[in-house]
Formats: sequence, structure tokens, C-alpha cells
Amino acid sequence: MTFGQKLKEARKAVGLSQEQFSEKMNVSRSAVAKWESDKGMPDISNLKAIAQLLNVSVDYLLDDNGVTSVNELKEAISLDDYKVSGKCRNKYDAVVVAKFPSADSVYPLIRKKVLSKKEWLLDFFTQPGVLNVADSMQDMSAYYIVENNGKQFFVNVTKEFITVKETSKRITDNKFVIGQNKFIRCAYTVN
Repeated sequence: MTFGQKLKEARKAVGLSQEQFSEKMNVSRSAVAKWESDKGMPDISNLKAIAQLLNVSVDYLLDDNGVTSVNELKEAISLDDYKVSGKCRNKYDAVVVAKFPSADSVYPLIRKKVLSKKEWLLDFFTQPGVLNVADSMQDMSAYYIVENNGKQFFVNVTKEFITVKETSKRITDNKFVIGQNKFIRCAYTVN
């Protein structure tokens, strides 16, 4: 699904016409029509406002692989409130196990940024792997695939939040891409 298709679907899901949406966004109706027909893209500040207004994530709007659904649950947490026990290797694992206590399986994921050609060349000629290390230092969160009651969820845990998105299509591969990130499923589960 393209950005324009996702925008149109999310706009309709909250019951807004193009004109109502354009008024709330403080842009022209023709700008909205251009976005929805994939003839233009909003700037980053409008993209953030769109995501908030339509109750979807920016990742969902920009992800052309269509793996995660529109529905996203984001809850505030305090990582310090969780204790490592059982198969949990860290507090991030403990958060997911507490959120899904009866899950069929909880697979941790390893995340790497998908490098553009320029980034790959820069990385290769400076110090191979340095850009992914720098990226992982900026994103100090954990990612999981959770199988629960016949559904599959993509979960991200930070120090302050747990974000849960139901997958729109089952992820069965051990390696897959969502947006600008490549994920590798770990061979072990934490539940």
C-alpha cells in the first residue's frame, strides 16, 4: 500500500472528508488530494501532525512493506518497575512478558538500519559497521515478535514506552525489513 492509499484509508477511518482534514491540517484541499494520489509528500512537520490527527504512526504511513497495521497501542512504562526473571535476559524482555503473560511465543529481534548506497560506501571505506553501531546507540530500545491467541504483534520497548502493533500479514521469515530497519529473529524465546 502506498503512502497516499494509507493516508486516505486512515482519514476515512476517523470519519474526515478531504476538506475537513485539510482544515484541521491548515493546508489546502488540493495539497491533501496531491498527497492521497501519491503526487506529493507532506513535509516532516505535517507528517507528524497527520500521524497525531489520524492516530497512526509515522512509521505506518511511510512503511511501504505494509507489515504493521494501522492499530497501535502505546503505553507509558517505567523500565525500573520490572524485574528480570525466568527466561528474561533483561528488563525489556520482562516488560513484554508482563504485557503478554500467556503469549504462545515471544521472539526478541536484532535491528539494523538499512543503509543507503552512500551510507554503505562511507561505512565501508571508514570502518565497516560503524554506522550501524552509531545507529544502535541512538535507538536504545528492544524489538519483539509476539504470537498471542492466533495473532502476531510487532512490539517495541523503550525506557518510557511499550508500543504494540498487530501485524497485517504474518512475519514468518527469520530476516525481514520494516521501513528503514532490517530485523533478524533470535533463535530463542523469552517466555
